Formats: sequence, C-alpha cells, structure tokens
Amino acid sequence: MISEHSRFLLTQILLLIFSFLMLWNFFDVGGTIDLQLIYPFIDDQGQFPLRQHWALAELNHRYVKNLLILVYITLLAGWLVSLKWQNWHQRRWEFGYFFSMVVLTTASIGILKSQSAHACPWDMIIPTHEGILWDLSATAGHCFPGGHASSGFALMAGYFVYRIANRKRAYFFLIAALILGFAMGWAQMMRGAHFLSHNLWTGWITWCMNVMGYTLFSHKLPLANHPMHMNIRQP
Repeated sequence: MISEHSRFLLTQILLLIFSFLMLWNFFDVGGTIDLQLIYPFIDDQGQFPLRQHWALAELNHRYVKNLLILVYITLLAGWLVSLKWQNWHQRRWEFGYFFSMVVLTTASIGILKSQSAHACPWDMIIPTHEGILWDLSATAGHCFPGGHASSGFALMAGYFVYRIANRKRAYFFLIAALILGFAMGWAQMMRGAHFLSHNLWTGWITWCMNVMGYTLFSHKLPLANHPMHMNIRQP
C-alpha cells in the first residue's frame, strides 16, 4: 500500500510534468499570450510609461524585495540561534532547510538569468509609423527567467517545511508565495521588464527545486509543532 508521503510526491511530480507541458506548449516566451497581456502597458511611441512609476520601480522592485530579504535573514538568525540555544535545538532543520531552499532557488534563478540571451520586452520594441514591431531575436540579454518574482516564490519552501507539522502555516506560506511571486512579476511586466512567461517559468523552477529538496530531506523536517520554549528534562 502506497504511503501518504509517496502519494504526495507522486502527485507533485505529475503536477510538475503537466504544468511543464502547459508552459511549453501554451506560454512561449514572447508568444501570443505574452504579447497580448503586455500591449496595454505600451504607449503609441513604443514606450512603457510605467517603467519609472514609483509604486512599481521603487515600492515593488526595492522595498518589497528588501522586506522579503529581511524575512529570510530572520530565518538565518533562527537557524544560528538553534545551534547555540538548547531550547531551539530541535528547530535547526526547520530554519536551516527553509533558509537553504530560499538561497538555492533564488540563486539558481539568478544564475539562469545571468546566462540567458533573452532580452527584456522594453528592448524588443521597434516603433514604426504603422505601429509596433517586436524583435523577438533581440539579445540584450539577462531577462529570463524573472529574477524579481523569485524573491516572492521562494516562500514556497515554507509549505514543504510545515506541510506535516502545521498545515495552516504551510498553506499561509504557499498562498503568500503565489500572491507575492505573481504580483511582483506582474508589476515587472507592467514596467516592460518581463513577459508573463518569464515569471511563470520562475515559479515552475522554484516549485520543481522545492519538490527535489523535499524528496531528499523530508525525513529531517518537523513532524509536529515545537513550542518556542521547551523544558528538556533528563529522566
């Protein structure tokens, strides 16, 4: 009889395969869906008027990202404390794994992005008297996948950390990851920095890496809630 753990992993793998096929077949980078969704943010001169908008360029691209970085630094601090304080010792994998997956996923997206030849939408537009043309072969580079959205999607690790120990907390992190990842990615799309497909692939890669990490280390993750202060008594 298949265990709940094996069933969960099998479901995740099937969903990853299905979503990969959906992305590969229906969300081409610079394809029809990408272009239709980004057109409303382009003016008649082929520019993105919202490119320097404060709420998108500063609030979203800077402050929200910095706030998430602070959350991730807090996880690192929790892990360091768990190594020193006996009361927190049982939480070292909780914090350490969470932080490690955040670093691993965001760094991987950053590396892929740095090696990519895909240009940003704002570098692909060619204004003409007849309208706008797209140079989808442009190689200004470093725009795929969406790096900014990865900061939000990285919270997905929390779902895998707490899916057994605390379902409510697990779903909080999952929902927060999806909302922040898509919102941060969409704001970048409005600025002309990314297509929707860039951010969808960011989410998929982050999800895939979390499934792989969970497959390898789920036996180390908490199976029950650990109170912040525990009285450890010797028999």
